[in-house]
Amino acid sequence: MSKQAGRAGGASKRQAEDGDICPVCKSSRYLNSTMEFKINPACYHRMCDTCVERIFKKGNNMCPVAGCAKTLAYKGFRRATFEDLQVEREVDIRKRVMKVMNKKEDDFETLRDYNDYLEQVEEITWNLILNIDKDATERKLDRFEAVQKAEGNAGVSKREPTKSTARVALNKGIVPEALNNDDADTDFSFRGLKKRVAPPKEAPFDPWGGYNIAQQYYVLQDNYDVDWYARMKSDPAHLVGGHSMQEYCSRALREAFGGFGVFIEDEIAARDDPSMDAGVGTEHAAAAAVSGDNVNMDDVF
Repeated sequence: MSKQAGRAGGASKRQAEDGDICPVCKSSRYLNSTMEFKINPACYHRMCDTCVERIFKKGNNMCPVAGCAKTLAYKGFRRATFEDLQVEREVDIRKRVMKVMNKKEDDFETLRDYNDYLEQVEEITWNLILNIDKDATERKLDRFEAVQKAEGNAGVSKREPTKSTARVALNKGIVPEALNNDDADTDFSFRGLKKRVAPPKEAPFDPWGGYNIAQQYYVLQDNYDVDWYARMKSDPAHLVGGHSMQEYCSRALREAFGGFGVFIEDEIAARDDPSMDAGVGTEHAAAAAVSGDNVNMDDVF
């Protein structure tokens, strides 16, 4: 083994050993096999769960790692998914950007417009990963998130595709004026966005599935100018026991018009049609009569 390979192996071993040592209390996982490390996305500095409980359990506090002055909250700590914290940070940034800038290809007029949008998304992502114009990029991302929330709350039905989304929203009065204090809106435009149309209003639920149960042949009136009807209304004998004259008229009209819509000719034609099953019972009865058996013609239903 060469000296260079030996030095590389020793460096890798020291790095692995350092990853098992808490930078705050210097405790080693070699001596405590149950030790767990946690990170906070605010700075991505690893420390053991004992130090997290001791320093941040009672309230927010500054990161104890030398050179880091960020204030951390206990609820922000979690276990890392990846061993490489640089990869962990990049994945978190990409998740955050994609959660805000989540438009699809169907939202754009052409594929070229969608690709231009994806290019802006990737530019914002790498600016945050590499800390390039971080403050301006953070403001841009926060501004776009505020615009999306405002559009959802206000129910905007149209969007102008050639102007800045943030500026259009401000002109419509749906975004707070505090968002208009930066000249970076010119870098915040998405070309080719389709006009968004509000979905049609949902019709009320119909339990009958469109079937109309209203009467088609008569209209029930509140009163009828008939002598016997007027006498019945004034007779106390017809007004006791929950009797309703309106219900009496409704039942009488139903019985009077009950035959409407039933056509005898159609019924006869259907009866005489040999393809119908109406003759099955007759043939069965005839066969039973020939055999001398009693025929039960009761309706089984």
